[in-house]
Amino acid sequence: MRLYLSSERIGDRAGSLLALTGSGRRAAIIANGYDHVAAELRQLFSARYVDPADELRALGYDTVDLDLRDYFGAPQRLRRALEGVDLVWVPGGNAFVLRRAMRQSGFDDLVTELLDADALVYGGADAGAMVAAPTLEGLDMLSDPAVTPMGYQALVPWDGLGLIDHSIVTHYRSPTPDSAGAERAVRYLSRKGLRYRALRDGEAIIWVESRGTGLGRAVA
Repeated sequence: MRLYLSSERIGDRAGSLLALTGSGRRAAIIANGYDHVAAELRQLFSARYVDPADELRALGYDTVDLDLRDYFGAPQRLRRALEGVDLVWVPGGNAFVLRRAMRQSGFDDLVTELLDADALVYGGADAGAMVAAPTLEGLDMLSDPAVTPMGYQALVPWDGLGLIDHSIVTHYRSPTPDSAGAERAVRYLSRKGLRYRALRDGEAIIWVESRGTGLGRAVA
């Protein structure tokens, strides 16, 4: 299992991401965490800041957009769409919207299976990193769990993908309005005795795991 989990965008460890994917350069971008945002606002954001596709292409990846809404209730079609993909990159948005999309499409089970087989790398930033944890408890201070775009199930998904053994708090003490929510999340998780790691913008976790031993670790 190979994971690259960042607080914001690719962060300052792009070389580690390239090392994780090796010679593989086919990247699927899953941006469903932004499905509650109007399309014109998403385009404005991409134009004003950095489009994740541009960022990945600058590193030499060939990119394709993969909209999980096209696969709601159709996990076998999604499995075929993931064939030959070396990296799935999940850029962020609302963690609960993203988790709903992963559940309704069957991506959650598929990505776990593919990671166990070492068939691809999972890369995520912001919400894309947060959903890798066992639970989203406490992260409602960074993402509103009540946000439910059209076509999404209303039930709040509090479980994460369980790819790592602790929660990730993004934007910790960073120059962004989300930093205040990160502080509240850290206090909550500390008070509850839940394991977590707080990441400042620019920081990333590289997680590798041998499923034969069941032992996973952040290598840095």
